Amino acid sequence: MSQISEAVVLESLKQIIDPDLKKDIVTLGFIHNLEITDGNVAFTIMLTTPACPVKEQMEAQAIEVVSGLEGVSTVAVKMDAEVPQGRGIANNIAIAGVKNIIAVSSGKGGVGKSTVAVNMAISLAKDGAKVGIMDADVYGPNVPMMLGSGYTQPDIRDGKLVPIEAHGVKMISMAVLVPPDKPMILRGPMLHGVVRQFLSDVDWGELDYLIVDMPPGTGDVQLSLAQLVPVQGAVLVTTPQEVSLSDVRRAVKMFEQVNVPVLGIIENMSYFIAPDTGTKYEIFGRGGGQKLCDEYGLNFLGEVPIGMEVREGGDTGVPVVVSFPESLQSLAFNKVAEEVARQISIEAMKPELVIMTRA
Repeated sequence: MSQISEAVVLESLKQIIDPDLKKDIVTLGFIHNLEITDGNVAFTIMLTTPACPVKEQMEAQAIEVVSGLEGVSTVAVKMDAEVPQGRGIANNIAIAGVKNIIAVSSGKGGVGKSTVAVNMAISLAKDGAKVGIMDADVYGPNVPMMLGSGYTQPDIRDGKLVPIEAHGVKMISMAVLVPPDKPMILRGPMLHGVVRQFLSDVDWGELDYLIVDMPPGTGDVQLSLAQLVPVQGAVLVTTPQEVSLSDVRRAVKMFEQVNVPVLGIIENMSYFIAPDTGTKYEIFGRGGGQKLCDEYGLNFLGEVPIGMEVREGGDTGVPVVVSFPESLQSLAFNKVAEEVARQISIEAMKPELVIMTRA
């Protein structure tokens, strides 16, 4: 049996094209630790996110193309992931150890933004990513309740707050620093200080994704976040009805003005499936999220149906992706998380752009 060469194996793997990055996996540098011993070929495919939706497909393709080479007896493929460092924008200072900051926002309240942020964060963590969630909704900080972490104040280590962990996700929130029954009375400069403290005075450690649950609207917190750190992208949450969509339009324009890419739109509460009959009811209308994406040329990241399991999960501190992992809602949140991770990878791998600003 003739000895197979590394060059031949790599050439064969160039047939596999990453569907998002539009290049072959060899050119992208995904192939690591290639070893060939007496016809036995082993290598690692290092993806840009552990939440890659085509991971199994890519593994099967790699085994197929290499197995077909003359001189190959066995093929062992290890699938791994290393999330790329986000490029960020302007002169904002990156947070040490945090690769990508994702803002989850909405034009108005009541659309389930925090529910989406929490379940998306846990879905990414379950896929193997290192995830944190910063509850920047200072007027209505609900993330600790949704995660079931309670309101115990965080420890301080080396002068920094230590995030509280729940369901594999690190979390910080105003709700764990201020008694839950005390109203938040904060004005613009104070809000800026809170956002700065949550970013720079928290020991986040190593994170692939820091998800920021924003307050509804287009106010001071959104502007502070954009000014302080390199936000890799924003995810907008809407419901199908027009009143929600009109507010999201304002959010799209706001993120454009502060040079934060909008990764796409998630439509929450898209429909309801009656558990007794299986009938589908589109309570809040139909297709609004997709319509908005078509209008602005944005990515439609998915739709999440209404379900009592989602409400129960938020109330009990065991989110639906943990308590009912096979439910329609959990599967939808998992798909949304994968789509967001894909868009983050695409943004991170784009050629760097120089953004000109007026003096």
